[in-house]
Amino acid sequence: MSNDAPDLPLIARGKVRELYDLGDALLMVASDRISTYDAVHPTPIPGKGAVLTGLSAFWFELTADLVPNHVISYTERVPENLRGRAVVIRKLEMLPVECIVRGYITGSGWKDYQATGVVSGVQLPDGLQESEQLAEPIFTPSTKATEGHDEAIDFDAAAAAVGDRDLTERLRDASILLYTTAAAKARERGVILADTKFEFGLDGDGQLIVGDEVLTPDSSRYWPVEGYAVGQGQPSFDKQYVRDWAAGSGWDKLPPAPALPDDIVDGTRARYIEAYETITGQPFSAWLERTGAPTA
Repeated sequence: MSNDAPDLPLIARGKVRELYDLGDALLMVASDRISTYDAVHPTPIPGKGAVLTGLSAFWFELTADLVPNHVISYTERVPENLRGRAVVIRKLEMLPVECIVRGYITGSGWKDYQATGVVSGVQLPDGLQESEQLAEPIFTPSTKATEGHDEAIDFDAAAAAVGDRDLTERLRDASILLYTTAAAKARERGVILADTKFEFGLDGDGQLIVGDEVLTPDSSRYWPVEGYAVGQGQPSFDKQYVRDWAAGSGWDKLPPAPALPDDIVDGTRARYIEAYETITGQPFSAWLERTGAPTA
């Protein structure tokens, strides 16, 4: 979406987001790009960036009294054509670990458990079934890979990467507090928050701040409560719909990723909007109106 790029110094460009320098702050823009198997598809999902930004806003505001966050404004200093999917944020010294919290055993955690009974150094009880709720949430950090996949690490390795064991304990405690708060709220909305990922940084005073995105379908695994059953995989609100199509398309999963058919684009867009409205209890249009987002 380069035609939407603001006339500002570009600091970083990821699969989904760009960061621009505002001098005393940053402008973070969530695009409508979507990736599977670490490759970005050339076909955007209209509204996806606004869903991710709006859902993060919902959770940042709900948890602001628990853990400070990086948000400055969704409107002031945000270019009009980027409203709804951009946010002005504080500059932070970001910490070099992904802070993952798992409340249920699924995904890569399930694979590790099947192989060893251990997930990121945490010994789990014997006999757990796929998608089963854990007795209490566990902190399972990972590396931040600049290329390829993040790698699961244990607490000691996370502390070594951060360089401060006390700070890593604060990371763990803040991550679990955010997860348990969000999981309880999501459950009220008929949704299970199975696991999620946070990123943290330090401000100039050394205060721990949660940043990036929080508790979106891209950084979290959400399942409908209705139909939930242990011993099997669960349907989710994330990009699994696109991943399933990609897996069956004949693509070899190497870049470049193929274009998406119209029905997959429409179905994916509907799932993202459904996730926003289910989790927040608000119409997606309310977020667009609040931020003055372009409607065309």
